[in-house]
Amino acid sequence: MPEMVEVMIDSIRVSLTSQQRIVLLRRIDDEKFLPIWIGPFEAEAITIALQEIEMARPQTHDLFLQVFTQMNARLVKVEIISLKADVFYADLVVEKDGEILQIDSRPSDSIALAVRAHVPILVASDIFDTAGIKSDPDIQTEATDAEEAGESTPMQDAETKKRLSVYEDFLQNLNMDDRDDKTDEDNELPASPNPPEDK
Repeated sequence: MPEMVEVMIDSIRVSLTSQQRIVLLRRIDDEKFLPIWIGPFEAEAITIALQEIEMARPQTHDLFLQVFTQMNARLVKVEIISLKADVFYADLVVEKDGEILQIDSRPSDSIALAVRAHVPILVASDIFDTAGIKSDPDIQTEATDAEEAGESTPMQDAETKKRLSVYEDFLQNLNMDDRDDKTDEDNELPASPNPPEDK
């Protein structure tokens, strides 16, 4: 079992040109970020839950949690467990009748459920070694000061830039202090045939 670290949703970004979305997860214990490409419907589902928007009828992820409740099961946490061939893999950790079940799930669906159920989101620490990005503390300070001016925060780590070049143009323009209720509509995601994504 890999070492797991807890994360929070830092923000969800969108490109008006390509309509692609990225969810940025940030480690609770560190200023390290994990970007994951997700679909527009999953991005909307996460945003609705984060902003606690009241919907007239249950959405798919709400329905899923209601099914758990009716079956006397409880979502305990979600885990993003691996990254293989540019695809992230996740599990729902569910408790039913004292038994712990691991249910295969896409990370985007897992995150949407975690936000609704108010349970932890965990990521295998080695995924951050492979696909994480880390901002220099000085750059974080500059981003805080520059937020009102609309300035952006570049990636700094050379090794990360080499490993995650597919994200580089997009991430160079991210203001890392934006939160989930904001989208960076002026940033365009890089065109790439095989970006790491949620499937």
